[in-house]
Amino acid sequence: MPLVAHNELPAFKDLHEEGQIVLSQERAKKQDIRALHVGLLNMMPDAALVSTERQFFRLIGASNPIAQFRVHPFALAEQKRGESAQKHIDSYYETFDEIKVAGLDALIITGANVTHSSLSEEAFWEPLLEVSKWAHENVTSTLCSCLATHAILEARHGLARHNMGYKRWGVYPHKVVDKTHPLVSDINTRFDVPHSRYNNISKERFEEAGLKVLVSDDEGSVHLAVSADGIRTVYFQGHPEYDTISLLKEYKREVIRFQHGLRKDYPPFPANYFSITSCAVFDEYEERLRQSMSANMSAPVFPELIVSPYIDNTWHDSGLAVIGNWMGLVYQITNSDLKLPFMSGVDPDAPLLYLE
Repeated sequence: MPLVAHNELPAFKDLHEEGQIVLSQERAKKQDIRALHVGLLNMMPDAALVSTERQFFRLIGASNPIAQFRVHPFALAEQKRGESAQKHIDSYYETFDEIKVAGLDALIITGANVTHSSLSEEAFWEPLLEVSKWAHENVTSTLCSCLATHAILEARHGLARHNMGYKRWGVYPHKVVDKTHPLVSDINTRFDVPHSRYNNISKERFEEAGLKVLVSDDEGSVHLAVSADGIRTVYFQGHPEYDTISLLKEYKREVIRFQHGLRKDYPPFPANYFSITSCAVFDEYEERLRQSMSANMSAPVFPELIVSPYIDNTWHDSGLAVIGNWMGLVYQITNSDLKLPFMSGVDPDAPLLYLE
């Protein structure tokens, strides 16, 4: 939560000039302290539905130990679900119509699996654009994750994503390229972010569309960017919400696909993720698996229980920091009325100017 400049101490002015939010006593008195209502549009496939909601709930809940958050998950009816997943949605999720009636302070849109070469052919395309349009008019800020970033950028800015011809997956070092933006205030200038995708929108294309890139890696791959106004839409290409073993589970799924003949090549290791010892364990497992397949025998037990204790998480704290900053910014400019996106005096075209 932000500091209040309750006297003329020079440190308050210094911190404000560094980019940290410091409230005047007058503005602090206008703050309506209440729980923030955050929507979670979960478009992930059935197998990842519950784990994805848990990951984002964890990021939101742990991002600030003082503020209260009410997270409202919902799904798109147009995405066909299996019986178990649909039962979960019917039991615990709200509908988009209910979300629209109640209102939100902020919205997170997850990624999704695709089955067509063009995003506009996906079942989620039109309903996703409807949600996005409603949110832009009624919600203080929307955070798009991975595939959602690509979909919204294509729909709103005509930025078609580029297929890299390979799967970029692993944990990659990134650097803050705009230290003045409050979303990256007081976080490490270099930190790791997990990625797992075949497609990319380059730093140059973000900037051509007038978007502000805040975090990218040495190869120019963007992790974090924002709309031209600075806050109304936040774009992630990486996955700071990932659990420590998320990439391990994904690697296991790819190995099983190879085992069942669903992929021709044996999957490579996620970059910068497994230790040398863990790689050796998996190399030995690959040899034993190939032998069992040649002999038409049962596959050996996948050694995830052996390896998982030795996987380091090098991205969680920075992810929490960014989400915490995002929640703080929303808190500073959202209206006490959930149906209104901004408090009085905030310019929708330049909301962050209100904080200066």
